[in-house]
Amino acid sequence: MQRRYLIAGNWKMNGSLAANAELLTGLLARQNDRSNDFPDIESLVCPPAVYLESVRQRIGDGPILLGAQNLSDQHKAGAYTGEILGAMLAELGCSYVIVGHSERRAYYGEDDATVARKFAAAQAAGLRPILCVGETLEQREGGMTETVLERQLGAVIAACGIGAFARAVVAYEPVWAIGTGRTASPEQAQAAHAYLRGQLAVQDAKIANSTRILYGGSVKADNAAALLCCADVDGGLIGGASLKAAEFLAICAAAQALNKT
Repeated sequence: MQRRYLIAGNWKMNGSLAANAELLTGLLARQNDRSNDFPDIESLVCPPAVYLESVRQRIGDGPILLGAQNLSDQHKAGAYTGEILGAMLAELGCSYVIVGHSERRAYYGEDDATVARKFAAAQAAGLRPILCVGETLEQREGGMTETVLERQLGAVIAACGIGAFARAVVAYEPVWAIGTGRTASPEQAQAAHAYLRGQLAVQDAKIANSTRILYGGSVKADNAAALLCCADVDGGLIGGASLKAAEFLAICAAAQALNKT
């Protein structure tokens, strides 16, 4: 089954009104009367929550999609100070939301059960979750990569069912390659992606074949093509390079040139 590339920019805790405007001007400069230079792929930006509305106003209903970086695990509004309900993100025009990012797991204590609840809450609000999974350097060197991936993915399958992945994306992010400048080799990325797809296939081969699995971990313009050409790599979850218009556009261009559709 052919899968459409998704190039998603995770801005993390970066940006300002002025910086965002400059970045979006650069990204949107590739459009002419809202035409899309990358018609065969999806592109997505995930700014900090406080900038979602201003970013939405700038990108409008053009080809760049809007996503969020996090959401509450609650399904209804209530007394949860500082939290953001999935329905609020949907109302602002978000179509995707990141769940289970390694920084959320490491810095804020989000365990597999919490991630599974957020995954379910996202789908209940009509959002497509981008489920992040990945191992630390210690776990990789200890030969635990597949054990970690099986546990993290399996927790969501157990809680939400395999059918939920018909409306979700998985992102493999080796923790040792996030923000470090180190990147998994194409062979390492492909092996992890193939393992994840295999875990989905144990439950449902059709859903496994249609689920997009992104690679995240120091993806840049100069290594994007080598990673994206792997059979089971269906796009990228881009960190630092998504803050530079030229870099992000170059990654989109690499995906467009390689598109699997």
